[in-house]
Amino acid sequence: MPSDYQDETHCKVVYYGPVSSGKSTNLQFICANVPELARGDLSSLNVGEGNARVEFLPLDMGSLFGRRVRFHVYGVPSGLGNEADRVSILSGADGIVFVVDSRRERFRDDLLSFREMEMAVEGLGMDLGQIPLVFQYNKRDLPDAVPVLVLNTRLNSASRPYVEAVAPTGAGVLSTLRAVSKLVVEKLQRGKQ
Repeated sequence: MPSDYQDETHCKVVYYGPVSSGKSTNLQFICANVPELARGDLSSLNVGEGNARVEFLPLDMGSLFGRRVRFHVYGVPSGLGNEADRVSILSGADGIVFVVDSRRERFRDDLLSFREMEMAVEGLGMDLGQIPLVFQYNKRDLPDAVPVLVLNTRLNSASRPYVEAVAPTGAGVLSTLRAVSKLVVEKLQRGKQ
């Protein structure tokens, strides 16, 4: 749920997906291509036990209803570190980008990661159907990329928005951010009516 601080609304957006799917690359590209005045520094945070690292990027999304809207964007890999740490990052998420590694050899990891995320959200007492969610089908430039039709059938049966991407080149990265931002802002607008 968005938090209000004085004249600001803060929203949490989580990039989630299997290890090496491209979450860090997305955040790095966003940081390098969003005007400096609209973003903070990209940070890597150690969470909990072990070597689990989460990336964090603050973004200023402009004004809405006369208030500044700020996004706190997190990149967290599934299957890395303590499960409680990954779940805590999802807690209070106002929007989620599920980053899919489109390589055929990683398809099972994508399915497991998505199921892990569903269970974590459910365990937090949140309804995934009520959270703005965008799928990013990353690594679309690879010859063994799973067809989009298969990805939509197996991962995106609710027909949520999706973006095809090649994160290292930036293809689809800002489109993904715009898509999730639009959904989060629409939800904010509905809440203000």
